Amino acid sequence: QVQLVESGGGLVQTGGSLRLSCAASGRTFSSVTMAWFRQAPGKEREFVAGIRWSAGRTYYADSVKGRFTISRDSAKNTVYLQMNSLKPEDTAVYYCAADFSSLSQLGLTRGRFYDYWGQGTQVAISS
Repeated sequence: QVQLVESGGGLVQTGGSLRLSCAASGRTFSSVTMAWFRQAPGKEREFVAGIRWSAGRTYYADSVKGRFTISRDSAKNTVYLQMNSLKPEDTAVYYCAADFSSLSQLGLTRGRFYDYWGQGTQVAISS
């Protein structure tokens, strides 16, 4: 059973930084695609960033390019999301997701293709 546990959320001021962590367990993660999604109140869930575990290739939503960085630590089976230059519109619950199939570049931005999800961590940015 795959488990994903997020941590690192909190309240920061505009322009501040946070680092989210997603600790994964329960399966070999060499062929997984992992991603961060977020959902703000009253809005649909949206893709933030993704990473192909074995190659380390990363993908970002246009809204976070240049500000957010996704990375992984294979020894710890952990994925990180470093968030800099935070804006009030980044306020949301952030979810970690994992999928073990061969997602296309478009597919990895679609939450419905992910089989495993964490419980979410709240990020709030004050203006």
